[in-house]
Amino acid sequence: MAAVGRTLIWNGTLIDGTGAPPRPATSVLIEGNRIVAVGSELRPQDLNGSQPLTVVDATGLTIMPGLIDAHCHLTYGEVRTEEELDLYASLEYRAIRAVWNAQKVLRAGVTSISDPGGSGYVGVAVRDAILAGMFPGPRMTTAGRFLSTSNSIADYYPEWVGVPDSSSGVLVNTKDAMVDEVRRQIKSGVDLIKIGDSMFGQHQAFADDEVALITETAHRLKRRVTIHARGPGEVAAAIKAGVDWIMHGELMTDEVLDMLVQSGIPLCPTLTLVANTAHWGERVGASPRRVYFYAKHLEKAAETLTKARKAGVPFMAGTDSGFAITPYGHWHARELELLVDYVGFTPLEAISIGTRNNARALNLAGELGTIEVGKLADLLVLDGDPVRNIRVLQDRARLRAVYKDGQSVDLSGPWPERTVWPHERALIAAREELYWEDVYPSEAVREAITSRLQTDLALEPTEVRE
Repeated sequence: MAAVGRTLIWNGTLIDGTGAPPRPATSVLIEGNRIVAVGSELRPQDLNGSQPLTVVDATGLTIMPGLIDAHCHLTYGEVRTEEELDLYASLEYRAIRAVWNAQKVLRAGVTSISDPGGSGYVGVAVRDAILAGMFPGPRMTTAGRFLSTSNSIADYYPEWVGVPDSSSGVLVNTKDAMVDEVRRQIKSGVDLIKIGDSMFGQHQAFADDEVALITETAHRLKRRVTIHARGPGEVAAAIKAGVDWIMHGELMTDEVLDMLVQSGIPLCPTLTLVANTAHWGERVGASPRRVYFYAKHLEKAAETLTKARKAGVPFMAGTDSGFAITPYGHWHARELELLVDYVGFTPLEAISIGTRNNARALNLAGELGTIEVGKLADLLVLDGDPVRNIRVLQDRARLRAVYKDGQSVDLSGPWPERTVWPHERALIAAREELYWEDVYPSEAVREAITSRLQTDLALEPTEVRE
C-alpha cells in the first residue's frame, strides 16, 4: 500500500452510501485515513497544503464506499467438503492460507469483513496480522468457533467421532459449558460470539433460555452476538434474547416476523451460497438433489425476505464466502444483486445495505460505510454505474482504484488462485470452484470461445486434432 498523505479523487459520480441519489462531478479529499472534504467545488488547483497531493481523475467513473461482507468465513479456505474444513489442515496452515486469501478479498473491493466463526482463533490471528500491517487484507471483526449443540450445525459426524477440536464449531450441551466457552473466547480476543442453531431450521437446537444466557454473558463482557437461525423457533429465541443481528431467518413465520419488526434487530439473509448452488451447482459437481433443495429454499427465502423488506426490517448483507462454490474475491457483491432480484430492493438501497448498514458488523456504525466528512476513507473508483446495473460491482476488471484507510491498494499483478487441493472427501458440496468469470466471461473470452467453435465446426470429419 502507498504511504498515507492527501488524495483527491476528482470529478466522479458519487454514490455516498447514505441512500441519497448519485451526485455527478463530485470530488472526495482524503487526508490520512479520513475523508476531509466532499463536494463539486473541490479542484486540484485550489488544494494547496504542506503535504503532497495525489490526484486521481475519476471523470466518467463512479466513486463509492468500499464494500463490506458481513458473513465471510476467511478461515475456511474455499473448502469442497466438510471434512476438508474440519479435519485435513492444521490450524497453523489455515492461518497462513487465510492471510493469503485475504488479499483476494481486498483486491475485489471488499475493504471490510466480519468472519462469523471458524477454526480455533485463526480469525483473531489474521485480524491482528492485517491490523499490524504484516499482510494486505480487509479490516476484520471475527468470532471464534461457533457454539453448537448435538442437534445443531457443526455437529456433523457420528457420535463416535464427535466434534473435533479442529472443527469450526464447539460442542456446548449444558448451560455451564456455554458460559465457559463464551468467557474463553472473549478472553482469547474474539469480537463477537456466534451461535449455530440447526442447519436448515429443522428444529430449535438451543432453548430460549440458553440463547438468552449466551447473549447476556457476551453483552456483559462487551461483545456482540449473532446467530445462524433459519426457522421460527430459533429466530424468536434470538429476538427475545436481544442478539445483535440474525443470520438467515428465511423460514420464520409471519408472527415471528412481526416480533422482528418490533425488535429493530437487523437481518443478514446470506443468499449467495444458496443461490450459487441453486443456479450453477451442477457445473461444479453438486448433486441434483442438493441443487433442487437449494432452489426450492431460495424460492421460500425470496417470499419471506420480501415480506421482511416491506415490513421495514433493517437488512445487512453477507455471502458465506469461503466455500468452493463461493470462493474469495469472486462473489461478495452478488449478495447485493440478489437483494435486488429476489427481495425487491433498489440497487441504491442494496448498496447502502452492503456499505452503511454492514458497518455495524465491524463495530463502526457511523464511522464507516459512507462517503461523508469525518468518516473512514474506504472507497472504490469503478468503471460502471451500479445503480443502472448492480452486477458491475462483481466485475473486478472494472475496479480502477481501491482505498482502505486512505491508502491505495495495489491491484497490479496476477490474480492469486490456488491450484493444488487436497484429495476429495465425502460430503461434497462442489467439485470445482465457481468463479465469476465462468458465469459472466469477458468479451475477449467470449470471442475466443466463438472463434474456437467456428474453427472446430469447419474441420473435415477425417481430420484428427490433439
